[in-house]
Amino acid sequence: AGNRALACDPRTGLLAYPAGCVVVLLNPRKNKQHHIFNSSRKAITTLAFSPDGKYVVTGESGHMPAVRVWDVSERLQVSELQEHKYGVACVAFSPNGKYIVSVGYQHDMMVNVWNWKKNVVVAANKVSSKVTAVSFSDDSSYFVTAGNRHVKFWYLDHAKTSKVNATVPLLGRSGLLGELRNNFFSDVACGRGRQASSTFCITSSGLLCEFNDRRLLDKWVELRTSQATCLSVTDELIFCGCSDGTVRAFSPVNLHFLCNLPRPHYLGADIASMVDASQLFSCRSEARYPDTVAVTYDPTNRWLSCVYNDHSVYVWDVRDLRDPRRAGKLYSALYHSSCVWSVEVRGEEVRLPPGSFLSCSSDNTIRLWNVDGHGALSGNILSHVRHCKAGSSGSEGPQTDLSRSGIRTLTVSPNGEHLASGDRMGVLRIHDVDSMEEILNVQAHDSEILSLEFSKPDSGLQLLATAGRDRLIHVLDAGSEYRLVQTLDEHSSSITAVRFGKVRMISCGADKSVYFRTAQQEDQGLEFTRTHHVVRKTTLYDMDVEPTRKYAAVGCQDRSIRIFNISNGKQKKLYKGSQGEDGTLIKVQIDPSGLYIATSCSDKNISIFDFYSGECVATMFGHSEIVTGLKFSSDCRHLITVSGDSCIFVWRLSPELTIRMRQRLVDLRPPCSSSSQSEPQPRAMNLSLKVNTDYFTAAVCNNNEYFIDPLGEIDLIQFPQGEISLGPECRQFRIFLTPQEVLGVRLPRRRWSRRMGSADGVLMVKSMLDLRLLDSYSPDRPQQEVKTLEKNTFFPT
Repeated sequence: AGNRALACDPRTGLLAYPAGCVVVLLNPRKNKQHHIFNSSRKAITTLAFSPDGKYVVTGESGHMPAVRVWDVSERLQVSELQEHKYGVACVAFSPNGKYIVSVGYQHDMMVNVWNWKKNVVVAANKVSSKVTAVSFSDDSSYFVTAGNRHVKFWYLDHAKTSKVNATVPLLGRSGLLGELRNNFFSDVACGRGRQASSTFCITSSGLLCEFNDRRLLDKWVELRTSQATCLSVTDELIFCGCSDGTVRAFSPVNLHFLCNLPRPHYLGADIASMVDASQLFSCRSEARYPDTVAVTYDPTNRWLSCVYNDHSVYVWDVRDLRDPRRAGKLYSALYHSSCVWSVEVRGEEVRLPPGSFLSCSSDNTIRLWNVDGHGALSGNILSHVRHCKAGSSGSEGPQTDLSRSGIRTLTVSPNGEHLASGDRMGVLRIHDVDSMEEILNVQAHDSEILSLEFSKPDSGLQLLATAGRDRLIHVLDAGSEYRLVQTLDEHSSSITAVRFGKVRMISCGADKSVYFRTAQQEDQGLEFTRTHHVVRKTTLYDMDVEPTRKYAAVGCQDRSIRIFNISNGKQKKLYKGSQGEDGTLIKVQIDPSGLYIATSCSDKNISIFDFYSGECVATMFGHSEIVTGLKFSSDCRHLITVSGDSCIFVWRLSPELTIRMRQRLVDLRPPCSSSSQSEPQPRAMNLSLKVNTDYFTAAVCNNNEYFIDPLGEIDLIQFPQGEISLGPECRQFRIFLTPQEVLGVRLPRRRWSRRMGSADGVLMVKSMLDLRLLDSYSPDRPQQEVKTLEKNTFFPT
């Protein structure tokens, strides 16, 4: 969307850009994000900061779009204007902060000037051309729009616009374009400081133009590039974003060329292998670079932020451009540049850092991410992402035709050694997780691979099942170099999901069928034979199996979740998998404990349901396209969603949900039989636990013995004195209550702890600790300040 979708707070350097229906507020120095959610659930198309940086204005697409003003610190909407019909192309604050100008899409044909604090349109007019950019003059007396064969100056009569109750016609005068009248003007910026009377434009053909105070095209200079897309003007500099990663700097006084800024990574680069900054600037002469699509300048820190068309973001330090070699990279982030199809989280055995997950996309890359902030992987100094190229080295940018390429699905083997991926051409690839080297490449299907699944380790089998649009399932022996074991062809249409039970395999597809198969050892080897075949009246889009592998949940076209008993193939339960009345279920995913199931619907909403009761416990929105994949993190703290809008959202789950899932995981673990029989048995005490859903509750039962009971079924867990934990893998935090105080039946001295009755020895401990920081507490830390819980709140991180 160019510069209209990138803005910088002139005071703090905070960057703002849209991601689906969310505004991302990025602090590049700290690499921290905050988010503003558009409650209308319409995709955000354009945004701009107010001059004081306190507010941000957004425009959106869709029917009856609104222009909204948000408070940046509170991240809440403060004003709204609905005067457009089809979409908002660009918005801008006036330098005095009083007005907002919004320009609609070409078919909308409206330019509105809005006194946003009084919520009235003070001036309006129609524009027939396609407008791509708008810029206010330094004194707020006029603004300029630019677009297809269009540069127009719009003048504000402050005497008339001060009349609150009347919308006056907006006075517009076209720029005198001369011989450049047939050009497409891709961006515009009014001069600042000494050049306040000038207006600068760039054409897509590669010209930088200057208009004087009489709207006359005074002079222009060639940028010597195949295409120019964006510009940013300051008192002393003009930055022009061009194709092939080029950003050129000019003087606003005489349009003299000053220097070129460094270019980003070249397309097809193995980002993870770049461990030294010099490698960024030393590459092949024939290398191609992503096009620059947006630039914005931070005058306080003298940073230039650039967005490239492979969805990468770079922040350059340009405080000294007399020597362009001194322009340094302050921050960078690389994101998927096309639809993200699938996500896979780090399992218990996967040899990846905690908080890691993998994603695959139509941009022909598999990327490894880390949400715990442990730093870049493999010493990567460019971004927190590692590529595993699955196609030709030049196919990572949007300049190539990706319509028939891209990685469609992926999964990691239970032992964490191998990464399997299937692309849209039917090619199956196996990569080594440690080195990301390709160890197998085979044309497994005639068309795209839709599902991959490894068998579970407790089954005693090492199998990989692949299912595709060609109606076939291939079963491969992962322990014997992925030798073909069996091919199954019962389905009559695309197979949307294949999953393993203990010794069973279940598949569903667009033929509305669910097939249940059982593994049998025959003379010629292992073979899956059909035991049950279930047909429903609706298309089955996705399926998941809960951890005990007794039940399979199927997401259906009628927005229902159908629960099947794997052993007998009978349907046990049916409930709605979406809160809305439109669309179909696209994906279903059960959490690691089996208590909850997350669903994505074609109406772009995400929901979490209680697996057993079907009660909806949470809903989320933010993606602007359908959600193509979702996974719970292995620590039960996050839900990760990926979408066709190329965005990855990491949602923080409510602490209540996290506690329940972790406790259920403890319950599911087999009991440890290695403890000595001669150990003294703990002496029971007449203490019980009162469960309160608003707080984390705990009670001491003996010396070094603690109960935790988020599920209502008390289980005994032994930990060191004075500590409580939510499982062996979690760090412990203190509850600051010693067994001696309990044994002496004394009232706890902490303000957040109180005794419930004295006769029966019942004790309740209410911990007001913020459970989002649960893992940061450890036994050797001093007592922390008490914080309140947030219930059922979700944030992408």
